Amino acid sequence: MGNITIDNYLDSHYIHRSNWLRAAVLGANDGIISISSLAIGVATASTTTELTVLATVAGLVAGALSMAAGEYVSVSSQTDTEKADIAREKRELEEMPDVELNILAQIYEKRGLKSNTAMQVAKELTEVDALGTHIRDELGINEISKANPIQAALASGAAFTIGGILPLLVILFVPVKGLEYWLYGFTIIFLIILGATSAKTGGSSISKAIIRITIWGTIAMGLSAFVGYLLELMFNLKTPNNTYTQ
Repeated sequence: MGNITIDNYLDSHYIHRSNWLRAAVLGANDGIISISSLAIGVATASTTTELTVLATVAGLVAGALSMAAGEYVSVSSQTDTEKADIAREKRELEEMPDVELNILAQIYEKRGLKSNTAMQVAKELTEVDALGTHIRDELGINEISKANPIQAALASGAAFTIGGILPLLVILFVPVKGLEYWLYGFTIIFLIILGATSAKTGGSSISKAIIRITIWGTIAMGLSAFVGYLLELMFNLKTPNNTYTQ
């Protein structure tokens, strides 16, 4: 078993990976499904690779930037809220320390400690680090859950790019005829790999992850193909007059 300490024991738990894993899986999943769906929609309405490649590259760039910016703004908002709560908690500790001590003791009592024990624990922890204790136990903010906007933005943007490049490679190397079917087949394979990898990394059920990700991916691509089919019917994009030469 080796020398087990509280630090290396906690580090082995999957929850420590939750922040970056969530951002990376979301980005990669969005990249694969979004770009594949976009490409399938265009491929259904067109007979040339050029239009599909153009739409795919544009969607890849816009999607990666949008994902990174959106994640940064979202997590920054969470960080601002955390900072505001921490500032409020600091002020309350200065203005009404006895009330805060009682609140802390009540928290421990609700977790199962006896009243006297809860108060004793609250006093001892307050003496060591009053603000840190209230941030952790009253507000529920710790190093694991603490938001990191830049990390989340970079992880999401990079993951979206990697995920989006996969269907782009399929478009570049498979025949134009039946492109949408090639895209669907390879995308399902990509999604299965992503689902299994994320589940393995996070310690969750691999089968559930694969089923969940493939079902929603299929729905997204199917609806995109349907929209592309409707556009082709409306504008006759596959007629000779509207077909570009390769």
